[in-house]
Amino acid sequence: MIRMKRAGLLLALCLSALPIAPALAQNAAITDPPRDAAHPARPVAFVLPSPDGKGAMNALLWLAGGAGPHPALLLFHGFPGNEQNLDLAQAARRAGWHVLTLHYRGSWGSPGDFSFSHAAQDAHTALAWLRDPANAAKFGIDPRRIAVAGHSMGGFMASDAAADDPKVAGLFLIDAWHIGKYGAETATAAGLAQWRKYHADDMPPLAGATLDGLAKEAREGAARFDLTARVLAYGPRPLAIYGAAADRGADNLALLNAAVQAGNARASGGLWETDHSFSDHRVALASALVEWLGTLP
Repeated sequence: MIRMKRAGLLLALCLSALPIAPALAQNAAITDPPRDAAHPARPVAFVLPSPDGKGAMNALLWLAGGAGPHPALLLFHGFPGNEQNLDLAQAARRAGWHVLTLHYRGSWGSPGDFSFSHAAQDAHTALAWLRDPANAAKFGIDPRRIAVAGHSMGGFMASDAAADDPKVAGLFLIDAWHIGKYGAETATAAGLAQWRKYHADDMPPLAGATLDGLAKEAREGAARFDLTARVLAYGPRPLAIYGAAADRGADNLALLNAAVQAGNARASGGLWETDHSFSDHRVALASALVEWLGTLP
């Protein structure tokens, strides 16, 4: 595993066998907290309509145990979302955070048509829902302490929403996907063929979308879906980026370097020897998330 902390270490990475995490982070990642009978942890399922009336998101709010208000983590899955990262949601909840997860419209049974633009709008809608005073009061959410996290495509959605909301307390990216960069590559026949081959198995959970249509959207909206631009627009706030060496790790390392070079002294992260789903690093990833959440103001 390659792990990075702060600007001085970015270009001189050290190799170690295991991730480093404090005991408290490890405990929250793998140990259940005591039950609070008066304020038990529980899930709340609901449907979050899109403001334009063209779909909705099947959502789940994972409420942490204990009297509130609690900080909240908004967690986005990728494309199409086979890896839900719900173990991360549970770990954050054990650490005292409410967690909101959802399926973008047109994905996994959520009403509407899927597109990258719709998913970005859905991300903003979900963040606004957490900020709504009525929801904050009803569910014991501390609107001053909201962090956003995303895996793969969800990394762009998290960055997009966080960049547009200056009150977001932190941004956590997991092998984030540069939609615009890969969309631009479909301008060639070879690039489009590679896109079709790579994403052929991703379409069954998605409604109202085609592979070629999504390629066209990403290609024509390359500037709109520029992940680096969105992370830089997020500014100097707390940022963590973890990349998978077997997939988008190089892109994520470059993204972290770009953030540091732009002046973000609170950027941290790592390049880990694992696959896109962090299949053999799930406890390590949960520990890294919980540790990072504990550093937020």
